[in-house]
Amino acid sequence: MLQVKYLNASLKKDYAKSSNMTAIYNAKLFIDDAIIEDKVLLFDKKIVDILDDLILSDTDEIELIDAKGAYVSAGFIDIHVHGSGGADVMDATPQALETISKILLQTGTTSFLATTMTMSTEAIDNALQNIQDYAENVSGAKIVGIHLEGPFINASKHGAQDKHYVQEANFTLIEKYMSEVKMITIAPEVSGAEDFIKQMRKAYPHVVLSIGHSDASYEESQESFSWGISHATHLFNAMSPFHHRAPGVVGAVFDNAEVSCDIIADLVHTHPSILELVHKTKKDKLLLITDAMRAGCMKCGEYDLGGQRVTVNEGKAMLDDGTLAGSVLQLNEALQNMIKHTSMSKVEAINAVTKIPAEKLGLKKGSLKKGYDADIVIFDEKFKILSSIVNGDIKYRTL
Repeated sequence: MLQVKYLNASLKKDYAKSSNMTAIYNAKLFIDDAIIEDKVLLFDKKIVDILDDLILSDTDEIELIDAKGAYVSAGFIDIHVHGSGGADVMDATPQALETISKILLQTGTTSFLATTMTMSTEAIDNALQNIQDYAENVSGAKIVGIHLEGPFINASKHGAQDKHYVQEANFTLIEKYMSEVKMITIAPEVSGAEDFIKQMRKAYPHVVLSIGHSDASYEESQESFSWGISHATHLFNAMSPFHHRAPGVVGAVFDNAEVSCDIIADLVHTHPSILELVHKTKKDKLLLITDAMRAGCMKCGEYDLGGQRVTVNEGKAMLDDGTLAGSVLQLNEALQNMIKHTSMSKVEAINAVTKIPAEKLGLKKGSLKKGYDADIVIFDEKFKILSSIVNGDIKYRTL
């Protein structure tokens, strides 16, 4: 291992406090909405500094990573992922969380919200309890909270969720897990939703309330934003359609500059022209997600989602009745699709999986800034992941 004395002599005293320093050099760094070269990224568990020079010495060991001209950004954050690698959050086992956590590293994802399904109350409780008990123990990408997708949805827009388990919004199901719940997808037009949303906004303002699996009209959607809805789940999918005489949920989201949204950029759930439309309309309020199910990062074949059979073929995951059942999208593939099919720049695309979701969730992640968590990803021109680093530890590496 090469050794470094100081990367900047004026910071010698601060550096001496850490014995597990790493430096990435020869990289294209995503910093402050720009791509910067000829800098050195220094970190331990946190980002320590970004410096101009690298001075070698025989003392103060620091691990060096030569990025060989590759791109380096903050680690990707997926706020909507059900599973991958053959495992699903609803399996409700420590092994399932560990499998998902480790497999996501190869996609550049270093943090994610473990996302539940509309299933029985017992099944949901088991999954939430499992996350509460074991989320801190995973060895790969960090579980930074729970995304409750259902069961507080509209049965008429259930999508791949099992409509038989849809229920009225209530705190009973989730009150034991409010330290872990960070996001709830809800249909605001259904019975009980208004009171629930208003109570959530008052008691748990840190929780992101998202409109989704909803048949709300334009007017109902706009009203729900005043109650506390601030986001929209997989825009266009499983919601009232965008029509020129009835703009629905989509039109309301487009017209409210403060409401953010996410989208599944797999070219299956959304046409390239829609990806461009959403990019131009929502700009820095757009997040990219995968909505991946257990078949993510796996071969084609038969799987299950929420107790329903799913057939995966040619990048599509479908129920027996032809309904799209989540996706097998990887977050680095979503980035590639946005760059190829829209006018989105690399900086804008990376922000949609780093800075923007981190700010939405209130995390000190998502940016290469001093004091932020050292969650870092290295990738090539085509977004092939070369290395994923979590809390300063190299967890996945092909460099």
